[in-house]
Amino acid sequence: MTMSVMSYPRYAPLGASSRIRWLQFLPELRRLGLDIEVSPLLDDEYLRRKYAGRSTFRFIVRAYVRRAAALLARRSTADVVWVEKELWPWAPAWLERLAWGRRPVVLDYDDAVFHSYDLHRSRVARALFGGKIDRLMRAAALVVAGNDYLAQRARQAGAPRVELLPTVVDLRRYAVTERPREPDDPLRIGWIGSPATIAYMRQLAAPLAALAKNRRVVLRLIGATLDLPGVPTEHVPWTEAGEAQSIAELDVGVMPLPDSPWERGKCGYKLVQYLACGVPVVASPVGVNTKIVQPGRNGFLATTDAEWLQALTCLADDAALRRRLGAQGRELVESRYSLQVAAPTLAAWLHELGAGS
Repeated sequence: MTMSVMSYPRYAPLGASSRIRWLQFLPELRRLGLDIEVSPLLDDEYLRRKYAGRSTFRFIVRAYVRRAAALLARRSTADVVWVEKELWPWAPAWLERLAWGRRPVVLDYDDAVFHSYDLHRSRVARALFGGKIDRLMRAAALVVAGNDYLAQRARQAGAPRVELLPTVVDLRRYAVTERPREPDDPLRIGWIGSPATIAYMRQLAAPLAALAKNRRVVLRLIGATLDLPGVPTEHVPWTEAGEAQSIAELDVGVMPLPDSPWERGKCGYKLVQYLACGVPVVASPVGVNTKIVQPGRNGFLATTDAEWLQALTCLADDAALRRRLGAQGRELVESRYSLQVAAPTLAAWLHELGAGS
């Protein structure tokens, strides 16, 4: 029996969260008997303007109106309503619940979006919206969380059902490739992300500069630009078609993070991407990173500059270790962090909710 799902992601394909936790699932979910109609809130032009530092106000207004129209036109025809985070940022919870209608609602979280409200610098914002996401979680039929931190928040909010679904990759897009190396080739250390998150890489300024003094290294930044003194750097534009190849050419992948509430809610997607390509990783021990990174098996965790330098030096000096850790990382992704494993699970939840509506 085909189940009808009305899907409301936050972004069109250029938005990483929607592309990864939403759009990449659609072909497989449809194959598994779900009739899914997709209505993103914010289009790609909005993100292009935002990353370019240009005004986005009229795009936001237009997006809010467009989503309201979509809800009025389609919500009554769906067996299940599937929402990324919330329908409208900064709209009250009662309005969102009214817009849901009477169909079962699934909320998906891959970020600690609740901290945008409850940790906001404005006392008024905290008072008005600090409990918004909790109220939505409590009213939803199912909350799907990308990690334990988000799942725990949903349980504390009183969500009737909470399921864990990690952020995953499609194994068909990621391959392990042996890159031919000459003896004097530099070690290529890489990071992938967006202009919104490139500042995290400043944490590695000192250890990377120290490593570059004694080893031939190059830092590859995919999707954003940053200059770190004393660190040879190459900047690679992000494209959906080229991201996997850009990662496969790395020797080590990194994910530095500060240990703060927002970062504890992140789902470690770049680590999964590195490991899917057989690239060993070094990461900050923050949030889900401690679940993905198994020290000595697929990479290392590092907090201080000295720990980062030690881990990177160790990997720089031992190609066999890099190969072994990378191979074990690929095995982990195949078993726990792949679309091929996650899609049937998500499809089963949606079918179950739709059948009971």
